[in-house]
Amino acid sequence: MSSADESSISASDEPPQGDPSVRDALMSAARRSAVGHVAPGETPTAGALLAAMGGIRGLVESILPGLSFLVIFTLTQQLVVSVVAPVIVAVGFVAVRLISRTPVSSALVGVLGVALSAGLALITGRAEDNFLLGFVINGAFLTAIVISLIARRPLVGVIATLLVPEANDWREDKAKFYVALIATLVWAGMFALRLAIELPLYFAEATQALATMKLLLGVPLYAGVLWVTWLLMRAAYGRRASD
Repeated sequence: MSSADESSISASDEPPQGDPSVRDALMSAARRSAVGHVAPGETPTAGALLAAMGGIRGLVESILPGLSFLVIFTLTQQLVVSVVAPVIVAVGFVAVRLISRTPVSSALVGVLGVALSAGLALITGRAEDNFLLGFVINGAFLTAIVISLIARRPLVGVIATLLVPEANDWREDKAKFYVALIATLVWAGMFALRLAIELPLYFAEATQALATMKLLLGVPLYAGVLWVTWLLMRAAYGRRASD
């Protein structure tokens, strides 16, 4: 995963009522988030899940840079070519989007992430440092989720409030609250699992194993968590809609 960062989200139960531009910005950020692709009450389908992950192109753009690093490093054991190749691949995705006149924002974010990761590895001369940025991102998301849980405002519920006006009663409605709580815990589990498995491999300098686990715990795990979130949200919001 995937994955994109961080604008602050109000801790209130309703979208902010002040400056409309601030409210619109928060709602736009929520829609772009992972949970923003999960419409409360909507029936999940394989096609909808694929679309939420950016379609076939989005999957390829998410997987291919990391896969190219793994393959090239395994074959050559050479740092420079192994970290530069994914940057070239990511730039190629931007070029394809420009030529086809499709939105490039996600591809540009991908280039930035891959380039920063490559830069860190080249500066330190350690191939495993290609994954440092991913640790920071996963740690940041996990921290934000833990803070939301401590504040008793599970992040999934906050995002649902920004997306769906009728969801603003989620803290009073026990069913919705517990669904939001469980869904938020599922996301926390994903980020925690990634760190728990990948950090020991990083410190062991097991670069190929780390690259492999990065791929396995990336798009496949993200897809599973998104699907579970979708089912949980439908269980609460779909039920209310049918009452």
